[in-house]
Amino acid sequence: MTRTHATFIGFSAVALWSLLALFTVGSAPVPPFLLNALTFAIGGMIGLIWVARSGGLGQLRAISWRVYAFGTAGLFGYHALYFSALRMAPAAEAGLIAYLWPLLIVLFSGLLPGERLRPLHLIGAALAFAGAALIVSGGGTGPSAAALPGYGLAFLCALTWAAYSLISRRLGAVPTAAVAVYCLATAALSALAHVAWEDTLWPAGALGWGAVLALGLGPVGLAFYTWDVGVKRGDIQLLGTASYAAPLLSTLALILGGVAEASTGLALAAALIASGALLAARASRE
Repeated sequence: MTRTHATFIGFSAVALWSLLALFTVGSAPVPPFLLNALTFAIGGMIGLIWVARSGGLGQLRAISWRVYAFGTAGLFGYHALYFSALRMAPAAEAGLIAYLWPLLIVLFSGLLPGERLRPLHLIGAALAFAGAALIVSGGGTGPSAAALPGYGLAFLCALTWAAYSLISRRLGAVPTAAVAVYCLATAALSALAHVAWEDTLWPAGALGWGAVLALGLGPVGLAFYTWDVGVKRGDIQLLGTASYAAPLLSTLALILGGVAEASTGLALAAALIASGALLAARASRE
């Protein structure tokens, strides 16, 4: 597989993640850990079938338990935070804050040995966080106290996924087949957490079940396998640049789906976040 081919495979994950917020809202009132369990069980089983059909089951035994623990912690932690954030705060605003992760990937990679943090990195960070601040402040009308915990969880989402992606880059020798185990382990942990801490609320009707199935097949399924290929074998800077389109596409999907309303403040916040991240990516490529 060429570097260019792997990069384009990674692009598909960005497109699928742009639907994550819309499908998450559609799956209500399923609580976060139960939603994790259902969707990752679907994504993990699909991956396991693919690994078995391709004859890759043997390679799973050679992977260290530490790698499995890392991958499970990344997927479990990010999605527990993300689903909780979208239950506790407006979907479009929480989603935009969670999509600060491409910027954080660029900033953190600039601090790695052999890399430099350039002025454009800092300018980009300031712009993106201005967009996040605009969301939290309610567009200048004052923050919504009820939504602040959700916004905080959304920011933790961004930190979690940035760390997961950067560490995955350093685990390039680990086969993508391992992602199937990450997903199944995440589903199991989420089921235990659901039994311990949540009330069971199933999806509302066919539309709700369809949203859960769509999550498991796409944003919480196929996307992780294609992203793993992209960050390990492709151009991670180019993938980072493509990822900056995700918050805009996600917000557009929510508006078209009737979940969020188009507003000047929301458009400005999206533009600030995307512009800041693009500036940071340009600095890294230079």
